[in-house]
Parts: sequence; C-alpha cells; structure tokens
Amino acid sequence: MDKHLVSQFDNELNGISTRVLEMGGMVESQVAQAIYALTHFSSETAAQVIQTEERVNQMEVEIDRDLSGIIARRQPTARDLRLLIAISKTIGNLERVGDEAARIARTVQRLVNTGVSSRLRLPVSDVSFEAQLAIASLHKALDAFARLDVNQAIAVIKQDNEIDAEFDGFMRKLITYMMEDPRTISASIDLVFVAKAIERVGDHAKNLAEQIIYIVKGTDVRHNTPDTVETLAK
Repeated sequence: MDKHLVSQFDNELNGISTRVLEMGGMVESQVAQAIYALTHFSSETAAQVIQTEERVNQMEVEIDRDLSGIIARRQPTARDLRLLIAISKTIGNLERVGDEAARIARTVQRLVNTGVSSRLRLPVSDVSFEAQLAIASLHKALDAFARLDVNQAIAVIKQDNEIDAEFDGFMRKLITYMMEDPRTISASIDLVFVAKAIERVGDHAKNLAEQIIYIVKGTDVRHNTPDTVETLAK
C-alpha cells in the first residue's frame, strides 16, 4: 500500500475511533441522567434518556456500516483488522449500555406514574454508589480506548468485582426493606432490576476493557480472572 493510501486508511480509522468515543460519551451521559432521574423521580429526565436511545442505536448502525465498508475496501491485516473487529464489538457493548440506561428510565417513569415514589420512601440513594462505580468504570474504559492503555484496561476489569459486591450488598438491603414494610415489595422489585441494569453497565465496561487488550496485544482475555488477565496482557 503506497503512502497516500496508508494515510487515507489511517484517517478513516481515526475518524471511526473518534465516533466511537462520541458514542461512548453519549451513553455515559445517558446512564448518569438515568440515575439522576431515579434519585429525583424526574419523568422529564427519564424521557430525555429514552429519546437518546434512538440516537445511540442509529450511531451503532452507521459505525457498523462504515466498518464493513472499510474492511471491504482496504482488506486490512494484523493489528488493523483486530482494531476493526474490536470496534465492532465495542459499539455493540455501548449500544447495550444505552439499553440499560433506557431500562432504568422506564422504571422511573413507572414508579412516578403509579404514585409509588410519593407514597413510599424508597431506598434509591443506596443504589447510587453502585451507579457511581459503574459510570466511573465506563469512563475509565473509554479513556483507555482513546489511548489504547492496557494497564488502565486491566484496572477496569479488576474494578468489576467491586461493582458486583455492591450489587450483592444492595440486594441484602432490599430484602430487609421489604420484610420491614411489605407495601414496598412491588417497588423494591423494580429497584432490583435497576440495580441489575447498573451491574450490567459495569459488565459492558469490562467487555470494552477486554477489547482494548485484544487490540494492543492480540490476546483474547475473556472469561478469565483479573489476575490471569493481567498475566496474559503482559
């Protein structure tokens, strides 16, 4: 490939990566807005989150289409092909993060519309810390993607256990809450699904981190413990 074609190819890759980061920033904001909607029982904010889902879905379709075009035209090899494959998986994970944010937003709308949020005192603040961890993990994964930073990707993978532990702790709190006041059972079940959605955001952040290691090292580290991942990524 001559220098002009190489330069053109690099520009295409950079353009795709920039749009992935734009999509990542959008879903990160979407999750943060969904949690704000939950803690403030804001139907308006929840509606904004759901509207954003359409834009996220459209971005995934457009980026995926452009990836297919690049592969067909350029027939990339080695690291460039790994990058394109990893980007395709990355935007799929980001789209699913947007789905989880929209799921939380719809739960907020249901809680507000049924009047539960005004009748009962729900432990929504207890889920906020789990959400902060998941959002921070997603942000860190996107930053690692921007810089192809393997060490930061490993840190994201290690943090996933902390998010899982927070989810387990919140489940125990909810069980106690429902036992003390059976009127809260229905709304508490909604919060279980919210907490699970947040846990999945953390899972998707971990998946992004695994793709970064794949891009840089060419090693598939999925389904391994954090310590094993760290060894494989060296």
